[in-house]
Amino acid sequence: MIEIKYFKEITFVYAIFISLFHFGINIWGGLSDLWFNSAHFALLASLGFLTYEASKNENQVSILNLIFTILSLSTFIYMMAFEESLYAVANGQMRTSDLIVASMTIVLAIEMVRKSTGYVIPAIIVFCIAYLLFLGQHFEGVFAFGGMTVDRFLYRMFYTNEGLFGPIATISSTYVFMFILFAAFLLKSGAGDFIVDVANAVAGKYTGGTGHVAVISSAMMGTISGSAVANTVSTGSITIPMMQKAGFKSKFAAAVEAAASTGGQIMPPIMGAGAFIMAQMTHIPFVTIISVSILPAILYFASIAFYINIHAKENDVRGERSDVKILPILREGFHFIIPLSTLVGLLIYGFTPTYAAGIAIVAIILSSYLTKNKRMGIKEILGALALGSQNMIVTGVLLIAVGIIVGIINISGIGITFSQLIMEWSGNSLLIAIVLVAIASLILGMGLPVTASYVVLSVLSAPALVGLMLSPEMVALVNAGIQIPEVTMYLLSAHLIIFWLSQDSNLTPPVCLAAFAAAAIAKTPPMATGMTSWKVGKGMYIIPLLFAFTPLINGTWFERFEVFGFALIGIMAFSIVMEGYWDKKMSILERVVFAIAAVLLLTPDSTFGLESYLGVIQNTHILGFGIFAVSIIMHKILSKEERTYAKAN
Repeated sequence: MIEIKYFKEITFVYAIFISLFHFGINIWGGLSDLWFNSAHFALLASLGFLTYEASKNENQVSILNLIFTILSLSTFIYMMAFEESLYAVANGQMRTSDLIVASMTIVLAIEMVRKSTGYVIPAIIVFCIAYLLFLGQHFEGVFAFGGMTVDRFLYRMFYTNEGLFGPIATISSTYVFMFILFAAFLLKSGAGDFIVDVANAVAGKYTGGTGHVAVISSAMMGTISGSAVANTVSTGSITIPMMQKAGFKSKFAAAVEAAASTGGQIMPPIMGAGAFIMAQMTHIPFVTIISVSILPAILYFASIAFYINIHAKENDVRGERSDVKILPILREGFHFIIPLSTLVGLLIYGFTPTYAAGIAIVAIILSSYLTKNKRMGIKEILGALALGSQNMIVTGVLLIAVGIIVGIINISGIGITFSQLIMEWSGNSLLIAIVLVAIASLILGMGLPVTASYVVLSVLSAPALVGLMLSPEMVALVNAGIQIPEVTMYLLSAHLIIFWLSQDSNLTPPVCLAAFAAAAIAKTPPMATGMTSWKVGKGMYIIPLLFAFTPLINGTWFERFEVFGFALIGIMAFSIVMEGYWDKKMSILERVVFAIAAVLLLTPDSTFGLESYLGVIQNTHILGFGIFAVSIIMHKILSKEERTYAKAN
């Protein structure tokens, strides 16, 4: 260890510089994608090596980390100095110095990922590299690969858009960085407290009110943070103690917060890094992705709210009488609406997400001066700039490292092979294919964060899902090279299915980071909390089926709202079945009837071989709604009779 005077202050200023650099390049340009992505990696990795595994003494840093920092910065310097001369060499032949720097960059990326996330992702990357270079030669059948020379591999990973500094890195350096910086400014301006106060004023007084506060605040926070764990920690530190105090069991309170916070990843307009990556991979406009994602996100948060309401009834958890009024809170925090409206308005108008985020950041600062107590001075602005860079380290370096895996998948052709296997194993059944993707997602989620899991799985399985969604006639037209607009929406449906299923690593044991974070706050057993959060977040598994089998994504807006309305009731019925309670504990027969109603409400006519005679309104939905309505009425009558009888005796 060596001691550096004012080391903490130096890293703080360095983090500010990194944010300003990214802000300037994203707004005004000036670097090619290759140079910008290389600088993005060099800056974030160097900051990561300086700040991760830091000494207890704030002014000390290990010699090894300092060496790694210098080496990380040297990769960008080398890229600027020698990129042009490489292209002058025939056939892109790598020089010795090129080989050394390219190899060093890969090692540095792997090491930074190891420091920040553990050994699993580095192990996967190393295996993929070994497979491409020599291990694939020892496989038989569809997974056999002839191998690639080291210099050719390093060239494609370092100097082309197939590896470290390709499309995934571009997404990280542009969209993701700018929106994480936007979230940092909102949080530093006091938006987090405002969101919780609004949620408490709106829902705190109703049955299970504190649970609904967690749902509303996590949904609102998700629109700006896009991180399940960050959402859990920021809002959960307030809402979990509130729920415990109101009478919710600690494990359930933690599970609700984890499930609600996970919804931040699917909540427009940011959706974590997912929407940006999806837009890049599918070439579908970002605005289209977030617009079709609004109704599914509402369904997901409603599914949690239904569960809270039922649980609160069963355990007699009442809302808190509160004198908190919504209007004073809105008057104090109305300025937060300005940057969010600016962001959404610019996106709808057609500006790029990076430009929209940059203008929205300026709007946060300016609008803060419309209040007396929330004004952002120089100290708050600098703190937000530093926080943005610090929050970006793990995500940025991880996405760059995952670019290696994606590049290897594309080079080796494993993606096509995996898609063919899914179609073969599923027997051309879309439902079975989705189950296989869900299993693969859960396995990948044990080692990969949500964004990385989505990227890898979409490359592997999205083509198979699209192929199974299309009719034989559409497949024939596509194979003939004819452009069909509907295919684009089926592609979006497939990617949304994969993206939603990728979220299960936050909720489903054995690795459920959001649930573990909530358990730490609630002081509950992590695995038990994970199982409860998996149950509360059941909508994460049901709603993707609607993407595949209903027009919720690829239909007209009338069809989407029809599916949405009946699905809302269907998810409520499913929640009743899961909990076995409404106004009283239900018999097995009652639960079976509600289960039938749920299935009918959530599936289209074609599922049962029926034909709709009501135009866009499904017969199965009408039948399901009828069964649900009659069952609710009968249940209320029976529960009222039981209470009357109990009072009389």
